[in-house]
Amino acid sequence: MTGHREPTVVGVANFNAAEDAAALRAAMKGFGTDEQAIIDILTTRSNAQRQAISQAFTHEYGRDLIDDLKSELGGHFEDVIVALMLPPEEYLCRELNKCMEGLGTDEHVLIEILCTRTKKEIADIVQAYERLYNRPLAEHMCSETSGDFRRLLTLIVTGARDEEAAVDPARAAECAQQLYDAGEAKWGTDEEVFNKILAHESFAQLRLIFEEYKNISGRTIEQAIKAEVDGELKEAYSAIVECVQDAAGWFAARLRGAMQGLGTDDSTLIRVLVSRSELDLGAVKREYERRYDKTLESEIRVRTVAHPALRPGDKRKGIRGATAARRPLRTRCARAAAGLVTVECVENAAAWFARRVRAATQGVGTDDPCLVRVIATRAEVDLAAIKREYERIYDKTLSSDLEGETSGDYKRALVALLGPA
Repeated sequence: MTGHREPTVVGVANFNAAEDAAALRAAMKGFGTDEQAIIDILTTRSNAQRQAISQAFTHEYGRDLIDDLKSELGGHFEDVIVALMLPPEEYLCRELNKCMEGLGTDEHVLIEILCTRTKKEIADIVQAYERLYNRPLAEHMCSETSGDFRRLLTLIVTGARDEEAAVDPARAAECAQQLYDAGEAKWGTDEEVFNKILAHESFAQLRLIFEEYKNISGRTIEQAIKAEVDGELKEAYSAIVECVQDAAGWFAARLRGAMQGLGTDDSTLIRVLVSRSELDLGAVKREYERRYDKTLESEIRVRTVAHPALRPGDKRKGIRGATAARRPLRTRCARAAAGLVTVECVENAAAWFARRVRAATQGVGTDDPCLVRVIATRAEVDLAAIKREYERIYDKTLSSDLEGETSGDYKRALVALLGPA
């Protein structure tokens, strides 16, 4: 794992938790729910900011924000929003527990979460798991796995990885020789040696070990693993090796796998997008396009398109339920996922908001809540840049379009917020 950070969600400057809490409350009050307002707020705030919003919501309204969101939303859209609202380690604990509960265990999820995290991230997950489920993660995991696969994961979960020691070229050469002797150089494979090295050495040290291995063997460590090991142990070893060398590529491949074949693995899609959005999702997106000649955003839009056979029932009743029925849940999931991965929110926020304002003034009627929300919340942030982008994109001033779509004191207030032309 390179340690290179390239998030797509970085939070907002001039953050105000109370204002965001009020906007979310307004989006869920009365008849119908303003899902777009929820998306606009929660996909552009960092997790730390979301936690502050949740606390402000409870303080101001005496209500639990996640409970309110669950009561208003449904299907995979709800899954995305709840995933965003949970602290990262709690969300991953829930995913781990879900993959081990009931009949069978989803080893792919265990590998994705446990074999790709740093020692600190694993420690946070282990601590949260026991707090949430009153049971050590290692104990639960050991009851659901077996053999060398269980021994590898146990080493990882118990914090065996040494991330404090400096990179040591001499030790790297020694470990590479041990791996060669335990695999290619003998009949059969000594998995204990592989487990010890892959679970103990730091990512930086492993990177050097893999380079030395190629010098000794003439083959890459990936090639050796594929030839010497099979099953979930091979997948776990490969995940560690690939994430050490190219974490973005590994997660790009994981996303690709989730969107191939019949149906979409929505749990994996949501988990990877949410859990990597504040780490390296920008690099994952770039690697996805390089490998598959398609943008990740375009793939998500195609794979989460609404289809009558794929729409789960909405839990809301009455008018709220009828409103939601007209907005297919998988379409709302696509919009939320697109909000996480859209390039403009990171590279050109002003253009993104300019398009939001433009969309609010087009068609039959005007989306007044959107107009007010964007102009009021961006006035002290980047509204001047949004005005410039609006004129560049549409060859019209934002003021002129607002004057044509609004009237009276409402128009004067919005135009005043825009500042001088």
